[in-house]
Amino acid sequence: MTNKWTEIGVEQRLADTLVSEGLLEPTPVQRETINVLLENADVTARSQTGSGKTLAFLLPALQRINSESSSVQALVLAPTQELAMQITRVAQTYGAPIGVRVVPLIGGAAVQRQIDNLKKNKPQLIVGTPGRIHELFAARRLKLSEVKFVVIDEADQVFNLGSVREVDTILKSTPRDRQLAFFSATRPEEMAGMENKWMREPKLIDLSGKQRVAETIEHYYIVVDKRDKVDAARRLVRLINPSSALLFLNDTDNIAQWESKLRYEGFSVDMLYGDANKQRRSSTLDRFRDGSCKLLLATDIAARGIDIVDLPLVVNLDPPIDADHYVHRAGRTGRMGKRGMVITIITHQERFIMDKFSKRLGIVLAERAMARGKLVTPEEARRQGGSSQSGSSSSSFGRAPAGTARDGEPNRESRPQARTEGVRTASVSSSRDSFSRPTSERSAVRKPAESERPRFSTDKPAAAAVEGQSRPRAGASKPQGAQERPQSVKSKAKLERQRQKDKKDKGAPKWLKEKRNAAKEQD
Repeated sequence: MTNKWTEIGVEQRLADTLVSEGLLEPTPVQRETINVLLENADVTARSQTGSGKTLAFLLPALQRINSESSSVQALVLAPTQELAMQITRVAQTYGAPIGVRVVPLIGGAAVQRQIDNLKKNKPQLIVGTPGRIHELFAARRLKLSEVKFVVIDEADQVFNLGSVREVDTILKSTPRDRQLAFFSATRPEEMAGMENKWMREPKLIDLSGKQRVAETIEHYYIVVDKRDKVDAARRLVRLINPSSALLFLNDTDNIAQWESKLRYEGFSVDMLYGDANKQRRSSTLDRFRDGSCKLLLATDIAARGIDIVDLPLVVNLDPPIDADHYVHRAGRTGRMGKRGMVITIITHQERFIMDKFSKRLGIVLAERAMARGKLVTPEEARRQGGSSQSGSSSSSFGRAPAGTARDGEPNRESRPQARTEGVRTASVSSSRDSFSRPTSERSAVRKPAESERPRFSTDKPAAAAVEGQSRPRAGASKPQGAQERPQSVKSKAKLERQRQKDKKDKGAPKWLKEKRNAAKEQD
């Protein structure tokens, strides 16, 4: 099996170490890239996240280093501290058997300690972030004049983070005949510009094709109201019950709020963000890797390059800002041919984003709903009697089933209302209350049957009421000249004119009232 590696140019000592680590044969990106890099050509390699790019550039770099020299001969740049430390661990694993010394130079660590480490170990391979390497070079603590090989991993992110100036300075400080390689899952315009500026007839190795994410990953999305996102995430994690899950957010300002809400729901959760110091970030990742922390909240920058063994689930609490960010998020799971799942929680207004990602990346993004403890299609959820999360504001996320409160206790609305035996009553406090009720409630109030209506006694006032004779209200005054019950149309018209006249007189000034009264007396 060792011949699989030696066939593509890997020397025997490195091949033996690979086999001892359980890597019996190279991945496609390693098979296509290692030969070209060993020929001293500049390379831009584009491949899916988690496809084995790290060894694709580390093996040629380690193989070309002269272990007897004490000068820095190879340099690897990474966008984040976590990715740089991950590359460092891999480089130390395969460099130690052939006598290559590796030192990390990352931001967030003590500068003086790193300077002392450089003096003590005299490394041939440096792995670090552009800012710290640039800082030490500017301070004349790091020499790059003998560097033969420069690699920029996750190159798209390095340039998007505004490190172009630092990278320019670093590349200017290396010899002109040095070899340069860019590795990334995407190839934005900034990256293409740097290729034209610094590479000599670069060879493009593109293994991404139309499928830019691993085929072993399942992609779903769930539609909820914005206010229900926390409860949707809670139900989703408990439904799938993964060993661990990485939860992505777009905005760092919301990460602490999400952490507190998920902790309140009983989850072991921690957060990873770019502003955290090195010790905090390192301890957080250690807890996540060893299983002490089940959920990890992270932003795109902080999670770039995180390699969690067998991570089964990625949840996008916010949809990625573009297709490239979706690729990098999805690449945290399904690594090296293993299965994974990515679920994005969106609002109704964000459906178009899923359509755009599906077309751009050539993947199937299917809508799902949670019903009866399963992740099913919205149609299946409706057939099972559950409410689909799409197309309705009354989402089943964040709302307990009818008659059940969130904590499993009966709702107050479902408790039986007290009724008098054999009698159904409906009281209406006022006409205003009756009109404020929904139409369905107003129609539900029925008129009492003839047998239920109260019977009048035979006393004189009640009898008058039965015969239709109206009883005058207390304190009511009859208008002058108006009959008690006008029968003719003429008398009705006269009564109406009198009412209109009285209405005008009521709001008229005193002098006008006196004038009108005098006119009446003369008539």
